[in-house]
Amino acid sequence: MLAAQAVLERTTDLREAERFIRLFHAENPSVRGLNARLRDVSRDVARYGTYTHTYEELEFGARVAWRNSNRCIGRLYWRSLKVRDRRQVSTAEGVALECVAHLREATGNGKIRPTVTVLPPDLPARRGPRLLNDQLIRYAGYRTSDGVVGDPRNVALTETARALGWRGRGGRFDVLPLIIQPPLGDPLLCHVPGDAVLEVPLAHPDYGWFEELGLRWHAVPAISDMCLEIGGICYPCAPFNGWYMGTEIGARNLADADRYDQLPVVARRLGLDTSTERTLWRDHALVELNVAVLYSFERAGVTMTDHHTESRRFLTHLSKEEKAGRVCPADWSWIVPPLSGSATPVFHRYYDTSVLTPAFVHHR
Repeated sequence: MLAAQAVLERTTDLREAERFIRLFHAENPSVRGLNARLRDVSRDVARYGTYTHTYEELEFGARVAWRNSNRCIGRLYWRSLKVRDRRQVSTAEGVALECVAHLREATGNGKIRPTVTVLPPDLPARRGPRLLNDQLIRYAGYRTSDGVVGDPRNVALTETARALGWRGRGGRFDVLPLIIQPPLGDPLLCHVPGDAVLEVPLAHPDYGWFEELGLRWHAVPAISDMCLEIGGICYPCAPFNGWYMGTEIGARNLADADRYDQLPVVARRLGLDTSTERTLWRDHALVELNVAVLYSFERAGVTMTDHHTESRRFLTHLSKEEKAGRVCPADWSWIVPPLSGSATPVFHRYYDTSVLTPAFVHHR
């Protein structure tokens, strides 16, 4: 009852709405009628507690939210973001279908396209749908007496899925179902069909044994647990993706000790001395693991960038934003790659840490 009351009392902040409408018109001077639009928005917020974005406003807002994402190094192409307007979807089943369609469209037979699917917003009297998954594609983590099989990051989500009836195969790379929380009622479990999940088996250009490790990763990193906030309106289910930078997989997902922890495995197969840290065996294994990731994605024809190239692209983006008279916020701890950070140009500078809107934010 308290939660329901909180939803009923939440109305759109008119100041945020007006700030966004002014930004939209300032950056789109060919669009006429600023004052009339401001009057319409003010009237709707007073009458209904919220207002409705035009498609053009939604598209602009989503793209600017990516432009403002201070943890993302790959913002140079923010104008190319494809915005799928699915605000009319009214059921959890419909949300599931759109998430699967998003994956198919974004995958593009390996030519990954930056895409966002915008589902219904939170309204004063009704919450929008939400996804419990933090990404549309995640691998299960099964807790066993010998540790975790699969991705330890996803143990809790796996247990939630199993409590809802999902069985899983107990493998290292089992794709988890989507768990959709509708505005009312119980969560819906949705299987992600295999044709919507492009995966890349990992191999190494110089070591034939690498394929024996049985490693793989999916092609589309689609974030699904962040709210897209535009002009005071929260779209709580707005999965979005770019493409992978190799280190996200090779230096984090597969390498972190609390994830797949593959550095000791790779080091042993390389014949490295792991008895002391002074041999830098971790560093050697880390580089070879990242070589394998980049090589495998290129061989499979799947879009991926390396951290040196992406670092230079980010500075190009930064320069363009400065020339446009805009602030380009960035979080140094996220922008600097987790491999050879000091060898990249993004390492040796400071960044503006402003928080701008529109934005992708974690649910409040």
